[in-house]
Amino acid sequence: MEGEVGNFIVVWIVVFACLLYRYTIGKFIPKGTTRLLALSIVTCLFLWFPLKLTTMHLGGLTSFFIAWLANFKLLLFAYGKGPLSSDPPIPLSRFVPMACLPINIASTHSRSEIPIQETKKTAKKRYLVKLSLFGMLLKVYDYNQYIHPKVMMSLYCFHIYFMLEILLDMVAYVARTVVQMEFEPPFNEPYLATSLQDFWGKRWNLMVTSVLHPTIYDPVRSISLRFVSRKWASVTLVD
Repeated sequence: MEGEVGNFIVVWIVVFACLLYRYTIGKFIPKGTTRLLALSIVTCLFLWFPLKLTTMHLGGLTSFFIAWLANFKLLLFAYGKGPLSSDPPIPLSRFVPMACLPINIASTHSRSEIPIQETKKTAKKRYLVKLSLFGMLLKVYDYNQYIHPKVMMSLYCFHIYFMLEILLDMVAYVARTVVQMEFEPPFNEPYLATSLQDFWGKRWNLMVTSVLHPTIYDPVRSISLRFVSRKWASVTLVD
């Protein structure tokens, strides 16, 4: 385990160096294919780094943060889009956490849709409730032989939700402390979703949705419009 922790530290030191390179490239190379080619080495490294970690927690988190999320943001950044691109450019102290962590600065539009600026007391209460429910859920697993398998499957869904929200809230809290800015919430009460489209598009893991929409949804829809009508192009995707 000590060797794994050492590899984890080394990986993230190199990740920071790569992000510094990305930040510098953005100042000297204009957006477009040339910038994408200049950043391609970082993309390859971000895909390779998680392979150096073998444990589920350290390796899994690193894979999600850099191999998946950071690379999608890198693709958007190469073409002057996404949360890393702005005029004037964002400072390095904000660029680094926004590039590799599941956070997004709250915009005026998003604040009008989702109540982001909660009071500290309310936010703390909700966090403690979810943490308590997660602890109770772990205790229930001791009695899984008495619980119907379908009920257990439902509990696993809540397990994933509570675990992700607690983890992402902790990450957002640290990042908020560092950059002194308000971020969009990672979830918007997904258990209140009225449809699959509402669940994936507006409630579940909002950071992922905001990244996937311009990198996958918009390009695929644009290509589809060349061959089919607007109605059928939208049918092929879930917004």
